Amino acid sequence: MKRHVSSRTQLKPFPARTRLSVGLAAVAVLGMVIAMAAVSPTAIPPAGPGKTIPPRPPILGVAHIGLKVDNLDAAREFYGHVLGYQEVFKLNKPDGALMLTYFKVNDHQYIEIFPTLKSPDEDRLSHIAFETTDAGALRGYLAAKGVKVPDQLEPGLDGNLSFMVADPDGHEVEFVQYMPGSLHSRNFGKSLAATRVSDHIQHVGVTVKDRSAADKFYKEILGFRLGWYGGRTDDRTDWVDMVVPDGKDWLEYMLNVNNPSARQLGVMHHLSLRVPSIQAGLESVTGRGYKADQPKVGRDGKWQLNLYDPDLTRVELMEPKPVQKPCCSPIPDWQ
Repeated sequence: MKRHVSSRTQLKPFPARTRLSVGLAAVAVLGMVIAMAAVSPTAIPPAGPGKTIPPRPPILGVAHIGLKVDNLDAAREFYGHVLGYQEVFKLNKPDGALMLTYFKVNDHQYIEIFPTLKSPDEDRLSHIAFETTDAGALRGYLAAKGVKVPDQLEPGLDGNLSFMVADPDGHEVEFVQYMPGSLHSRNFGKSLAATRVSDHIQHVGVTVKDRSAADKFYKEILGFRLGWYGGRTDDRTDWVDMVVPDGKDWLEYMLNVNNPSARQLGVMHHLSLRVPSIQAGLESVTGRGYKADQPKVGRDGKWQLNLYDPDLTRVELMEPKPVQKPCCSPIPDWQ
């Protein structure tokens, strides 16, 4: 079987569709901003000589990916109908305008959609997010390591504790602690639609210019560990899977990406949904009107299928186990 790297497939426009009316859950919100936007990212002095660095609390997995879209109705058709996720709640700005809406993958993972894309030349990625058990302790740990963090934490508009930092490539990285009584925790066990094409985000991908700089942040400071790595040919490395320290999800470094266009960023800045059967995933999305290419086996030896939202952000369906020997490095047994 011919090997193919899924992130290099031909981009194509999202097909025209009938507008899908998606009912939003009514959420009473306060006129305040969420924690990730409410605090200023000023630096806290790192721990000096002889100072004890607090332990890092657990980082469990991917919490969500935030994506910017141009047309909210078209995004609802794709994420709500084609992928089968329920739009469970939304947050508004203080002026009443929509800030973002949430599509639920599982109790701990969401796709956040921001209707803020202003230009076809703009990066569609808003931010990536990981779940932690203690946002306050993680903030203190990162501060002691010299990472620029917010001055303080306050419950966000969604009721959770979260904060943003910037990684070495300037990507916004959020850490979230789900709190009792938050929008998320009040909906545990709910809105787990049978129509979901997948029930788990297994990784998110971002462009990385300098692997050593990214490793200093993700590996040395945050404790991410190396999973699989590979490239377009056996003698190069274009993708590196960095696994969260206390779970099995991973962040994929997208290396060797030079002066990408917005369309190329839509391929690189992606999310991957785990499916037990790529053929079943294909049948689900085509049965809902999406014109998909045929699945292919990637360089990691796994069946993969690339889908694209209306703004050409890539959503990759992937089987968890390789069906061919992976190039370049072995797949960890726990996958």
